[in-house]
Amino acid sequence: MSLSQWQWETATAGAVAGFATVAAMYPLDIVRTRFQVNDGRVTNFPAYKNTAHAIFTITRLEGLKGLYAGFLPAVLGSTVSWGLYFFFYGRAKQRYSKNREEKLSSGHHLASAAEAGALVSLCTNPIWLIKTRLQLQNPLHQSRHALRTILREEGWTALYRGLGPGLLMVSHGAIQFTAYEELRRIMVDYKEKKQKSEGASNLLNSFDYALLGGSSKIAAILITYPFQVIRTRAQQRPSKEGIPRYMNSWHVVKETARFEGIRGFYKGITPNLLKNVPASSITFIVYENVLKLLRPKRRND
Repeated sequence: MSLSQWQWETATAGAVAGFATVAAMYPLDIVRTRFQVNDGRVTNFPAYKNTAHAIFTITRLEGLKGLYAGFLPAVLGSTVSWGLYFFFYGRAKQRYSKNREEKLSSGHHLASAAEAGALVSLCTNPIWLIKTRLQLQNPLHQSRHALRTILREEGWTALYRGLGPGLLMVSHGAIQFTAYEELRRIMVDYKEKKQKSEGASNLLNSFDYALLGGSSKIAAILITYPFQVIRTRAQQRPSKEGIPRYMNSWHVVKETARFEGIRGFYKGITPNLLKNVPASSITFIVYENVLKLLRPKRRND
């Protein structure tokens, strides 16, 4: 199989997996974002007691539309991000490996994931900023043209607010993919001892992929979640007078630590876990099974 064919397969599988993930779990993303920006001082939203209460309140006050605010940029961002991520990740692994049969070390997996994450962050930050703005719109004052409004009122540089913590969040993907690859290798080795098979794709099933995807996601979230809170708060829309809530990411860190302590950096983690652990399981189930569908086609070609 040529390098270009393999990269096309991983990019396609990643894009399909990303779309399936967003569509299934999006309402929890809305709840997480609103919890993240609630510093207990200034808020445009009702006080949410917990995740279930937040979903109920948003549905009652804003309707189903409120639960899916910013859905289109989220679908675009997730599909593009996962497609690019798997593409860059696969390309990096190919470069670090002399041939496709050679097993890579944990260091190579970590470097591949970090490289892919940084490139994706640079490409998609404007999409995530627009999504965040739409999710945080006051129900009484909504704009249908978020991009146009941002460019007119703040300039194109505003599209890269929160890029700093976004780049630091590269460690999230690096931790997740390294954990996934290592856990996958352990599981494959364990099953190989019990049965003979031609390859890993025949040894593991969808339940295995769900377990691997969920476990690796939990590890990544617990370590890197504060970066998400910092980025979300930095990306909030300025006041009507044009004054930003936070001047930059470092200002977010200082203000959050001062008024909320360490708990402030983990606001919204419950809906985040509820959203992303199952979502990661879905992503890797779809990704691995799409690859299985594409491989027979490649063999026939």
